[in-house]
Amino acid sequence: MFLVLVLFSGVAPDAGAQDKPNIVLFIADDHTATDCGAYGSRDVRTPNIDRLASQGLLFRNAFAASPTCMPSRAALFTGLMPFRNGAHANNLVGQSQCREDVLSLPHYLKKLGYRVAQAGKTHFGPKSVFPFERIANSEVPEPGFENNRALHMDLNTAVVDEWLGHLSPNEPFCLIVCDHSPHVIWTAEATYDPAKISVPPNHIDTPELRKSRARYYTDITKMDTNLGSILSSVEKHGFATNTVFIYTADQGAQWPFAKWGLYDQGIHVPFIVRWPEKVRPALTTDAMISFVDVLPTFIELAGGKAPADLDGKSFLPVLEGKSNQHRDVIFATHSQDTGMNFSPMRCVRTERYKYIFNLSPGNEYTTHMDKAKDHDGGREYWNSWVKKAETDPRAAIILKSYHWRPREEFYDTLLDPYEVHNLANDPAYADVKSNMSKQLVAWRKQQNDTKTGPDPVPAK
Repeated sequence: MFLVLVLFSGVAPDAGAQDKPNIVLFIADDHTATDCGAYGSRDVRTPNIDRLASQGLLFRNAFAASPTCMPSRAALFTGLMPFRNGAHANNLVGQSQCREDVLSLPHYLKKLGYRVAQAGKTHFGPKSVFPFERIANSEVPEPGFENNRALHMDLNTAVVDEWLGHLSPNEPFCLIVCDHSPHVIWTAEATYDPAKISVPPNHIDTPELRKSRARYYTDITKMDTNLGSILSSVEKHGFATNTVFIYTADQGAQWPFAKWGLYDQGIHVPFIVRWPEKVRPALTTDAMISFVDVLPTFIELAGGKAPADLDGKSFLPVLEGKSNQHRDVIFATHSQDTGMNFSPMRCVRTERYKYIFNLSPGNEYTTHMDKAKDHDGGREYWNSWVKKAETDPRAAIILKSYHWRPREEFYDTLLDPYEVHNLANDPAYADVKSNMSKQLVAWRKQQNDTKTGPDPVPAK
C-alpha cells in the first residue's frame, strides 16, 4: 500500500499549465517497426503511417520493455518495468497481471483533469489497476467469426468516432486505441503477391513462408486503414490542432527471431508523434526511448510532474526539439508464455550494441509458431522450414539458431541489424560485452529480478 501512496502523491498538477493538449495513442498489435513505409519497407503499403510520419517526429530507436503482449502493455501504461509492476510473463497465472497496488495511466491523468478512455483490444489487468473509461462495442468479431472469436477480433472505429463526437471541447481527453491487427490469425486472402515480396535474411525462403508474409502484410494494411479512420475522426471533430497523436505497436510480429525474443525484430517498435505547431514535421530522431518512458511523458504533457519512483523518464524535451538524446541504454525482459515458451532472457542495448543473457540455454526454444496446433500462427509454413532444413545447410543453421540459444549473445546492431552473427566470444568485443553484462546484472538487482529459469506451468 505504501507504494501506491508514494506514486499517487507524486503527481502534482502544474498550476500554470494552459491549454492542455489532448492525447491519442494508437497501438497496433505485433507490428515490427521495419514493416512499414515510414521505416524503409518497400513491400508494405502503409499510407496512413507514412502520412503521420510526414507530419510528425519518427523515433528510430523506440523499444518495448518486453516482446509479449501483456508485459509490454503493462509497462507502457504503468511506467514500471515488468518485474516492478508484476506482469512479467504472458498468459501465465499470477505473473501476467499487475499487482493490485500499482497505478497506471488513468489514475494519473484523471487526477490532472483528463477524461481517459480506451477502445479495442485490452489484454491488461486487473481492471482495478487500469480504470479506463471503456468505449462500448469497440472490440468486435471479424465478419464470419462471430462464433469463433478467439483470434478473430477487430477494431470498430465507428464507435470511436461517435465517442469523439460527443466530447466537451473544455475537457482534455486521453484516448488509447488498440487494434488487433496484425496479430495472428492474419487475413486469409492476401492482397500482396508472395513472389514479389522480400524475405528477411534470417528466415528460410519457402513458398509457404512467402504466402504467410503476404497475409501478414495484408493485415498491416488493414490496420493502417483503421489508423486512417481514427486520424480522420480526430480531424473531423476539430481536435487535430491541439492533439498529440502517437502511433506505435506493442512489440514485433509473430515471426521467428522476433516476438517472444529480445532481438530487435521483437522489441524495436514503430513510434511516431504528431503534435501540430509543437513538433516539427517530417523529422526523425535517434533518441533512445523505452515504453516505460511513455507514462511520465504523458503526465508532463498533461501539466503534472511524474513520480520519481517510476522506471521511465519523460522524453518531452525531445518532442519540443530541445534535445536529440534521451537514454544511453535500454533494458528489456522476456520470461515465458504459458507452456509454449520456457526460454527466459534479459537484454541491455546501447545505440549500437546488444547483450542478451539467456537464463536457460539448455532448454529448447519453442513458441506458438512451431508448437501451436489450434491456430495458424506459423503452422502454414513451419513444416516447409523443417523439410528444407533436411537438405539445405543454410536452412539447417537457421532452424538450429531458432531452437538453441547460447548463454550469452552479443551483437553489433549497426553492422548486423538482424543479429545473426554472435560476437560473444570475439576478443575484440570482450571489454564492451563485459561492461554491458555488468550493467545488466546491476539493473536486475535493482529490479529485484532474481529469476534463474522458467516457472512451472500449472496443470490444467
